[in-house]
This record gives sequence, C-alpha cells and structure tokens, in this order.
Amino acid sequence: MKNCFTIPLPKTFNLSLCLDCGQAFRWRNDGSKWHGVAFGIYIIIEQTKTELIFYDCTEEDFNSIWKNYFDLDCDYTKIVSKYDDNYLKQAVKEYNGIRILCQEPWEALCSFIISQNNNIPRIKGIIERLCEEFGEGESGKKSFPSAETLSKLTVEDLSPLRAGFRAKYIIDAAQKVTNGEIDFAKIKTEPIEYGREELQKIKGVGAKVAECTLLYGFHKIDAFPVDVWVKRIMAEMYPNGLPACTKGTEGIAQQYLFHWRRMQKN
Repeated sequence: MKNCFTIPLPKTFNLSLCLDCGQAFRWRNDGSKWHGVAFGIYIIIEQTKTELIFYDCTEEDFNSIWKNYFDLDCDYTKIVSKYDDNYLKQAVKEYNGIRILCQEPWEALCSFIISQNNNIPRIKGIIERLCEEFGEGESGKKSFPSAETLSKLTVEDLSPLRAGFRAKYIIDAAQKVTNGEIDFAKIKTEPIEYGREELQKIKGVGAKVAECTLLYGFHKIDAFPVDVWVKRIMAEMYPNGLPACTKGTEGIAQQYLFHWRRMQKN
C-alpha cells in the first residue's frame, strides 16, 4: 500500500462499533481491517490499541473526507458523560465508542428505503448489487450510484437487485432529488421539522426512514428513528419518553440503546 495516514486513537471511539451498528451498510471486516466505500472513495481502515490507520490515504484525504465522516471534531466523551440514566450508562459502558457517521445524504436516504422490513444481511446484499450494477469504478470498490443515474431507470431495470417493493420507492426518491423537488441543501440548513416533512413526500418514506436519513445523512443528532427495537426499548424502559439528559442528542442516545438492546437478543 502506498500512503498511510495515522492519527492517535480518538477518545470515545471504536471503529468496529461505528461501522457495524446498523447505520452504514458498505463496510466489511477481514478480521483486523475494515474495507469500505464512502463519498466514492474506497479505503481500508485499521484500529490498533493506540492508533487509527487509514491505508492509501493522504493527510488531505483524511481532512477532506474521513475526519468529518467519523465526526472526529465532536466531543462524544462530553456527550455521553451527561447520560446519567441507568440504562444509558449501561449501554455506553458496554458499547463505548459508537459515533454517528456523517454519510452522503443520498446514500443514507436510498439505503434506509432499502432497509424497510429487511434484515442487515439482505440490506447489504441489495446495496452491494445496486453499486455493482450502477455505480462507477472498479468492481468491488464502486461508488454509490447517484440519484441522477437512478432517476433514469425503471423498476424493471432494478430487478437484478431483488429489492422487491422497494424498487419503485428508490426510483421515486431518485427522481424527486434529481428534479429538485427534494432539496438536500435546504434540508441541511433548515430546522429538523422541515426535513421530516420534505422527505416524507417521497413514496414509501415514512417517519422512520425520514428520521434515519436526517440522522445519518444530514447529521441532525436530535433525530430519533424508531424501529421495532426502539419501540421495544421505549415500552420497556422509557414509557414516558427519553430522559432529559438526552435532549439535543437523542439520535446518539438512540444508537447506543438500539445496539445494546439488539445485542441482548431477547
């Protein structure tokens, strides 16, 4: 490998937890390193006891892409230290190091449309086929296809993906993004309520997919996606709502609780 860029291991950071807790679907682990594609760039990343190593990566690449992707300017230690609720404290203790990834909005939207009524292995499979069929670059390292590319396709064109009913939603989303009906720049700058309303104009996008897109694609950390696991969490642990200590960072609290509860497997 040519260039490697290394940084000291950030506080409150765990690479495996960040990449394998249900928020991104294009990463795979070979036992010690993680391989993935984001923002059209293929990269290999490794965490040691003291460092993060970005292979085939320059300092410029790190500063322009990966520093923001892993939200490294945000003080997660300060955020999770405020979680004084017993359940949250246990989740943070067991899975310390989860961060909200700053993904491309279109990839996040399309990925969570695909995620509906689906499990993670199937989601990854559909997205892998989507990228191989319509992305650009070398096989196995292809970019996520743009909304513009997908907007020109038909449901029949997407049949190799085996995405089922989701195919027509992908096409509708791609067309609305491409023609400007859904304005990502405005969603990014406007209050979260605006994005919630706008994203649900897309066929098949309900509250859960909208919240996931806002959290993982627009980094609105007050978004609060509710799926079957989070419904269970709220019913079992927070029937009166999340504790006050999470205000403004509900999305981060959700990610810890989601992963913790899901890993309990009961």
